Amino acid sequence: MAAQRTQTLVLIGHGMVGHRLLEALAERGALVDPADPAGPGWRVTVLAEEDVPAYDRVHLSSVFTGTDPDRLGLSTPEFLTGNGIDLRLGDPAEQIDTAARTVTTTSGAVVAYDALVLATGSYPFVPPIPGADAPGCFTYRTLYDVDALTTYSEGVNSKAANSEPTYSEPTYSEAANSEASNSEAAASADGEARTGVVIGGGLLGLEAAGALRTLGLATHVVEFAPRLMPLQVDDGGAAALRSTIESMGVAVHTGVGAAEVETDADGQVSGLRLSSGERLPADVVVFSAGVRPRDRLAREAGLAVGDRGGVAVDERCRTTDPYVYAIGECAQTSDGRVYGLVAPGYQMAEAVADQLAGDGTTVFTGADTSTKLKLLGADVASFGDPFAGGGDGPDDGPRVTEIVFSDGREGVYKKLLLGPEGQLLGGILVGDADAYGSLKPHAGRKLPAPPEAFLLPTTASGAELPGADALPDDAVVCSCHNVTKGAVAGAIAEHGLTDIGGIKRCTKAGTGCGGCVNTLQAVLDAAGVEKPRGLCEHFPTLSRPELYALVRAEHIRSYTELAERYGSGGAGCTVCKPVVANVLGTLAPELGLRHVLEGEQAALQDSNDLFLANLQKDGTYSVVPRVPGGEITAEQLIVIGEVARDHGLYSKITGGQRIDLFGARKEELPTIWRRLIGAGFESGQAYGKSLRTVKSCVGSRFCRFGQGDSVQLAIDLELRYRGLRAPHKIKGGVSGCLRECAEARGKDIGVIATAGGWNLYVCGNGGTSPRHADLLASDLSAAALFALIDRFLMYYVRTGERLERTSAWLERLDGGLDHLKEVLIEDSLGICAELEAQMDRHVAAYRDEWQAVLDDPAALARFSPHVAGVEFLEPGRGRAAVLADGTEAALFRDGDGEVYAVGNRDPFSGADVIADGIMGSRGGVPVVASPMHKQEFDLRTGACLDDPKVSLPVLPVPTA
Repeated sequence: MAAQRTQTLVLIGHGMVGHRLLEALAERGALVDPADPAGPGWRVTVLAEEDVPAYDRVHLSSVFTGTDPDRLGLSTPEFLTGNGIDLRLGDPAEQIDTAARTVTTTSGAVVAYDALVLATGSYPFVPPIPGADAPGCFTYRTLYDVDALTTYSEGVNSKAANSEPTYSEPTYSEAANSEASNSEAAASADGEARTGVVIGGGLLGLEAAGALRTLGLATHVVEFAPRLMPLQVDDGGAAALRSTIESMGVAVHTGVGAAEVETDADGQVSGLRLSSGERLPADVVVFSAGVRPRDRLAREAGLAVGDRGGVAVDERCRTTDPYVYAIGECAQTSDGRVYGLVAPGYQMAEAVADQLAGDGTTVFTGADTSTKLKLLGADVASFGDPFAGGGDGPDDGPRVTEIVFSDGREGVYKKLLLGPEGQLLGGILVGDADAYGSLKPHAGRKLPAPPEAFLLPTTASGAELPGADALPDDAVVCSCHNVTKGAVAGAIAEHGLTDIGGIKRCTKAGTGCGGCVNTLQAVLDAAGVEKPRGLCEHFPTLSRPELYALVRAEHIRSYTELAERYGSGGAGCTVCKPVVANVLGTLAPELGLRHVLEGEQAALQDSNDLFLANLQKDGTYSVVPRVPGGEITAEQLIVIGEVARDHGLYSKITGGQRIDLFGARKEELPTIWRRLIGAGFESGQAYGKSLRTVKSCVGSRFCRFGQGDSVQLAIDLELRYRGLRAPHKIKGGVSGCLRECAEARGKDIGVIATAGGWNLYVCGNGGTSPRHADLLASDLSAAALFALIDRFLMYYVRTGERLERTSAWLERLDGGLDHLKEVLIEDSLGICAELEAQMDRHVAAYRDEWQAVLDDPAALARFSPHVAGVEFLEPGRGRAAVLADGTEAALFRDGDGEVYAVGNRDPFSGADVIADGIMGSRGGVPVVASPMHKQEFDLRTGACLDDPKVSLPVLPVPTA
């Protein structure tokens, strides 16, 4: 059915799956060329119900945490116009005439088609219980739902929709009943919601529960099944998940249904009556009890549908009309299933694209329903058949062996199911899903190592996890886009790929849910790709430790001097500039440098260090004052509260025993810090590659088990090592006894009190690859402890690679822990006194970085929102400016005086932050790296060098 002439394709629905079909057709060169509209190819008309283009529903909940909704967008105007696609937003299909091959829209437009694809998705199921349509009841499927739920929960009125809510299957022209009902509910809000109840404990239900918690509501989850996530995990996995969720303050009710939504005298939600008779007080009720296929159009057009809904399609996703196809959640496939995941929908889109533009051999006969996600902070994954052999009778199929690891203390549950021949049938991972990427591709095959190697912690199993070389080429490593290991390995070889970004661009693997990224890295490593020895193209032969040694030995005081003597030319980049800034910051006492923002150093800093605050996803910053040991006075607490109130900041107590204030604009930062410094605070350096915090328990001051004053020691450690710039962030912990309440062995520096003194543990960390710290020395006096930590930190600073945590550094060191003991305790290199003296110089030279900024008018000027003119631009550093027409531009001046002007809005995040990015060069091209995720843009053309579909507008350089 490939178009040899101009033909018209009508796509009904512009969700994730519908848009993937458009991409698949474009990749096959099957769409009409806008420059030759009468030429061969498909001319596409998309009839979309929502008034926004396709967006990523998988990450919908991220909007609650501040993600700009525009960042979820999957389509761009350039893609649509470049492929001649007519996208009609807010004008959904109303009727299909298969005899005339036309579609009539809500507006009355009639569109003829040669082929028609239904991608209408699904709608939320709302149980028919009394009160389900009351103001305060919501569904959770669209951006409309997110907006309405947020508005209602914040107590802000919104305009009511005209249509009445309906909870039978909606007509497709109704612009989402959830939108109408949710908007009506939002319009009735007159106070802040306090308690929320989610009906449904599946994937979407737990996502919704996380959203309610983010909105500040006390949250309940009600699930009719006897366990959470009944379709993905078994009783053991559900128990571990429940334990984790309840520890976060979410109340879970299983084995019970919703009987009635109760309302108050004003008709608004006031509670939920359960089938058990129990009543839950509630201000908000979110229905997430499943979805139903949107198949009304197909039914009314006479197309066959399944007994339980869904447009019936064959293995080519063709309906009972040969000119009509159906894909995604609205389709019942040839295996009799309706798939509610995006990955099967993408595979259906590929099958239809092949019918319309290929040889027609691609078919859809079923899909992998493996999932890996984080729900309310808990990792949950299942793959293969997670319930294989679940029956109790003798005729339940072949013998299945279950291998289970469970740790109730940590909320970890892992189960593998093996067939009679030892093949992996499926598995469940809760609380720790790191092995998912290694296990999933082996489903249906024998494991290349004993099962315990995949389940037990590394130190307990004694076995090394098999690498990517153990995967066969036909193993699917990316379920979202059905990409095999062989396809990834082939792309690496053919295109000379050296990083994950290149794999994503060439194969699309890793661009869906992201669960396969670790596996992709393993394939890259297994391909024997030689990592460049040097830091970047500007220092191709020098590593960070070598640059550190040169700067220290030769007393080099600037990036320019270092680049002229040892660089290969160019203006630097987002890799080498921050590294050199970090090295200069560490060696400042040796070099006579005063401040990280002094002179040329400001142009080297990443955005966090440039503004001494952490950049957030919306372009605002967070403020984290230092609170050594977690000790804080009542007066200081009051000041923090007043600052948060006066500047409208979100406040959160961190895991490091201090308070984080979110949402500050960069021009507000000096005012905020004046008040904080006036109350006795100083910079917590949460923005830097430096010491963050030293966590402590209450120790011997209060605890009856405490053997040492862990609070005072934590304060002393944090005050001694504050401000030390390092290859990566450093965290510490001090526990007053072996009960380890400060979790010191999960830190880069961990100290535990004993009857004989202090035990020092080093090189632990959390994160994606948690590692317990190793014991370096025992029963130390306080003086000996500080001397040994001085040596440890300075040796790490000297020899660590760029962005290398101490855990990875130790594993890379030849000799590992034994080598550290030889160098730091036995003084095998004869440098211990030198390391201690260098730390003493750092301590003596310490000055609070924010106080230094407040004392420097030139530094303060950088915090103004806009630059007054190009004459105020610093070489190598950008500033925002407002042009005469009101456009916000990002201005940059290079070392030769050339000025560039591009749009200031980051196209990936939607935040106005491009001016805060690092200016440099890439292959001789002047570029700026977005401070959000480091995508680089050509300053001459605006083109993104990492994604050709995205660009910045090039603007005129202001003359005054």
